[in-house]
Amino acid sequence: MQVQVRGRGARKWVAFGMIAFGAVFLVVGLVLAGISVSFLMDAERARGTVVALEWRDDDTGVSRKKRTNDEPVAYPVVEFASADGTSRRFRSSTGSNPPSYEEGERVEVLYRADSPEDARINGFASLWLLPLVFGGIGLVIAGVGTAVATVRRWRS
Repeated sequence: MQVQVRGRGARKWVAFGMIAFGAVFLVVGLVLAGISVSFLMDAERARGTVVALEWRDDDTGVSRKKRTNDEPVAYPVVEFASADGTSRRFRSSTGSNPPSYEEGERVEVLYRADSPEDARINGFASLWLLPLVFGGIGLVIAGVGTAVATVRRWRS
């Protein structure tokens, strides 16, 4: 990708904009990672069972165009017993196609004792996917912006 920008002042603003945009994404990634770490510190553990797969079309975005290869995504529905013995059920916020879990599969569930409805499957995607995506995008964009600014300074 080649962007033509006229004048040194414009390049400076493009570099600054990329660094700022990347920094925002990086901060969001770090905040999401902090939320996951906080959740893990307070989480109770329980054994759960995937009782169903909820298939959904993930085309709820207003600006997203329907593509011909869009397929529904499977969200595991998990049942577990909290520490007080109450049977609980939740749908994971992370879905995939092909499904990551099968009906009847045993999984480890993490939940907050004071609000057991806030439960997650103890897995990489449900805990770390969003922080890594936002943080990774932020690092790449801020890195490119920094490289543009550095090259500009070397040429001066």
